[in-house]
This record gives sequence, C-alpha cells and structure tokens, in this order.
Amino acid sequence: MSMPSRLSNYLLRRGIHYDVMSHLHSHSSAETARTAHVPAHRLAKSVVLEDDQGCVMVVVPADARVNVGAVARLLGRDTLHLSDESRLSEMFPDCDLGAVPAVGMAWGMDTVVDGSLDENPELFIEAGDHDMLIRLSQQQFRDLMRDVRHAGICLPTTH
Repeated sequence: MSMPSRLSNYLLRRGIHYDVMSHLHSHSSAETARTAHVPAHRLAKSVVLEDDQGCVMVVVPADARVNVGAVARLLGRDTLHLSDESRLSEMFPDCDLGAVPAVGMAWGMDTVVDGSLDENPELFIEAGDHDMLIRLSQQQFRDLMRDVRHAGICLPTTH
C-alpha cells in the first residue's frame, strides 16, 4: 500500500515538506523504530480514542503510552476509551491497521499532540502502511501541528 492520497494531499495543501523513507516490514511502533533505525521517542504514533461525542486522535512518542485520563480532562470528556480495530478499519480504510498516520486532521479528526514531541530535531510518522515512514523536520512538524492542542498526555512505557 502506498501513502494515502488523503494524507499526501493534506500535506501538500499545508505546504509541508517531508521525506519518505522505507524500512523493513514491521508490526508495531517499537519494531518500526528498530527496523527504521529511528529513536522511538522521535517516532510519533497515533492512538484513537472515542466516546459518545466522537473520536479524537492522540499523538505520542512510540516509547510512551497515552494517559487517557489526562486526555479526558483536557477535553472535558469523561468516558474516552480506545477505539477497536473494526472502528479503525472503518475510519481509515486507506491505511493498514496499526499504521495510521499521526495526522488525524487529514481525516477531519480532532487531534491532540503530546508536548514532548515538539522539541525533537526531526520526527517520523507512519505513512499508512508497515513499510514507509514520513520524516519531518522540527519546524515542519510544528507547522503541521500548529492548529491542534499540545499537552502532556502520555506516560512512559515500562519495560
């Protein structure tokens, strides 16, 4: 699968310059970081939460997990929970499951970014499949995410 046209068109409309890099096929964010030789804290992964008000995409480093309570408090929503795979397949039919790009805005989805991502010199996001990443400079990432909320919404993963 190639990059979804919805994503490439959104990046083009926003004037975002990026590089696409291929990597060995992977099955998780942690594996993607390893196979692409990218520090996990520079790989921005998407997590989709939902409640009866709808969905929100949360963007956190690949080596972190979402603090659902913090997101719920930030948005004033009490019953947020992880979206299930069937729902994700419906919302992102042009993406491989588990490789949804961390650009919910391209799909008209409210998006919240963990503030820890803002200070990386470059960032990587899934390109919609398990074989490619999009590389963005710090400034391009900031430009891309300038209209969404930034807050402390993740917890480090424990190994």
